[in-house]
Amino acid sequence: MSEPLANKIRPKTLKDFVGQEHLVGNGKPLRVAIETKHLFSFILWGPPGTGKTTLARIYANALNARLYDLSAVSAGKDDIRKIVEEPDTLLEARPKLLFLDEIHRFNKAQQDFLLPYVETGKLTLIGTTTENPGFEVINALLSRCRVFILNSLSNKEIEIIIKRTKIKMPKDALLWLSEMAHGDARIALTVLENTVELYKTVTIESLKNTLQHAFLRFDKKGEEHYDTISAFIKSMRSGDADAAIYYLARMIEGGEDPKFIARRMVIFASEDIGLAQPTALVVANEIFRAVETIGLPEAGINLAHGVAYLSNAPKDRSANDAYFAALDDVRKFGNLPIPLKIRNAPTKLMKDLGYHRGYKKYDAESYLPDKLKGKQYLKRKKEK
Repeated sequence: MSEPLANKIRPKTLKDFVGQEHLVGNGKPLRVAIETKHLFSFILWGPPGTGKTTLARIYANALNARLYDLSAVSAGKDDIRKIVEEPDTLLEARPKLLFLDEIHRFNKAQQDFLLPYVETGKLTLIGTTTENPGFEVINALLSRCRVFILNSLSNKEIEIIIKRTKIKMPKDALLWLSEMAHGDARIALTVLENTVELYKTVTIESLKNTLQHAFLRFDKKGEEHYDTISAFIKSMRSGDADAAIYYLARMIEGGEDPKFIARRMVIFASEDIGLAQPTALVVANEIFRAVETIGLPEAGINLAHGVAYLSNAPKDRSANDAYFAALDDVRKFGNLPIPLKIRNAPTKLMKDLGYHRGYKKYDAESYLPDKLKGKQYLKRKKEK
């Protein structure tokens, strides 16, 4: 099997790297770390196809480290244990650098297992993720890593990368391909490679024809991703558990991160169910914890359980609507003065100025700022 085009033209040094100037430009943190051979653990967070893997390999080469390449999708504790236990020799006394792709796919137990090796320096970790590491990586591990944020590539940067393939194409095809990629170099190169294999010549028409093939349908940045999660939420909102479970299965089968799905369910529990069934938030949080602890494939059952529960629950958006109505007033009026009677009065001066004066527990009077007196954000249902 021939090597993918993206690997063939992958830069080996910063000199050939395209994009992420805020990290690898002159005097910027990753460039300095590479040039000074500074050994430390870090996480690269950014969209697909923006250079995370390439930067990790450039860093490892610069430090002459032993690079162990694992994907969190398929790797486990045994894989980490083998790396740690691999003996050092006089010829192999180089630092062990673990490149863990999609670190957000490691569940809490797996991250806990990895933590002491990073703490003691037995392993230097480079994690990559498309998801917010603040949600996906345990605090203890995150505190021992620096986080670098990568941006989507510009059209011009995608053009530069495409030109390095030396594949001939008209200018309009080059522009079309760079725009279609939406900042993801891997998509641009994959489409280009498949177009050459299928049609030999590269034109806008042949590129469009290539896109009809299923190999890009799973792309998590594409329209399919957003359409499916939208259909999933709307199905739960309307109480259609069958449709919601179908879209759940479709997302899991398509490679969607189960924690992304679970997180959307936690939001849904407050946004759409809210006060109608407050325990929905408890259930949704427990589903998230189960997904985080168990992982796929079994976590699909936990998700289905939660989807059925949330779909069948009564709906009430009043708390959600109240929050956004209040947020509008905060943005409109700024920090309005808080009524004196509900301010703290820890000093004599504050008491003399009237702070806390007249405050009574369970007072029926509104505690809103004077300008907003009489406002009602939370719409109460009328008693029958």
